[in-house]
Amino acid sequence: MVDAEKGAGPSNAGPKMNQYEEQDVGFCGGILIAISILMCIVFFPLAPFFIIKVVAQYEKAVILRLGCIRKGGAAGPGLFFFLPCVDEIHVVDMRTVSFDVPPQEILTKDSVTVTVDAVVYFRIQDAVSSVCNVDNVKTATRLLAQTTLRNMLGTKSLSEILSEREEISNSMQHILDKATDPWGVLVERVEVKDVRLPQNLQRAMAAEAEAHRDAKAKVIAAEGELNASKALKEAADVIAESPSALQLRYLQTLSAIAAERNSTILFPMPIDMMKAFAEK
Repeated sequence: MVDAEKGAGPSNAGPKMNQYEEQDVGFCGGILIAISILMCIVFFPLAPFFIIKVVAQYEKAVILRLGCIRKGGAAGPGLFFFLPCVDEIHVVDMRTVSFDVPPQEILTKDSVTVTVDAVVYFRIQDAVSSVCNVDNVKTATRLLAQTTLRNMLGTKSLSEILSEREEISNSMQHILDKATDPWGVLVERVEVKDVRLPQNLQRAMAAEAEAHRDAKAKVIAAEGELNASKALKEAADVIAESPSALQLRYLQTLSAIAAERNSTILFPMPIDMMKAFAEK
């Protein structure tokens, strides 16, 4: 959605550039330009060293002629000519730039103090607007990112900050992109890097998680005891229906104990004798 909105950027930049081009240098300005051209002709053998400028493929040159944007807008990349003394050149880097948002201490909606930092990726798509509409576009974007991060996370609870990082990043990117559009800036990506909690809150959350795990373990153990008791009851019912099953179980237990090769001495007691005591 952000890219679609930015896709209309060049069409919006057209009227701005035309507005800059309509500025007239006036009669005195024309005289100064004529003098500058005459000086270039007089000092022609040396003039090319002072009137030729080369900008790289990833750069644009914004030329202010007597304080006004020169016709044609930004020049470059490549080689171009300018007039000494009357032209002022501002070279703008059009590549994607990244910067870290310094850690910000933020009070969340549920009154928890957290420290959050982020990283922002942006690039300049309109060199003329970045020179004419803002003093320092990189510094302005960096400061705007800090305030936007603080304002946005201040309306979120701690659980929302921890679980909705992607949504927060997308919302922050949309806000920054809309705010920096008059500066000719396209915010490509915003990422929340780290959320640091106070030490006492970390200990409280760890204790809460441990208590939750202990309670869950006790519930699981109780369920196991319940299932075991049900299985023992069913086994007792089966043995009660067949007296010989108790004798076989008794012999099996003796066999298991004898296989362990320990020093335990067993005195087998007849099952019938035990049955007689049980009847009394």
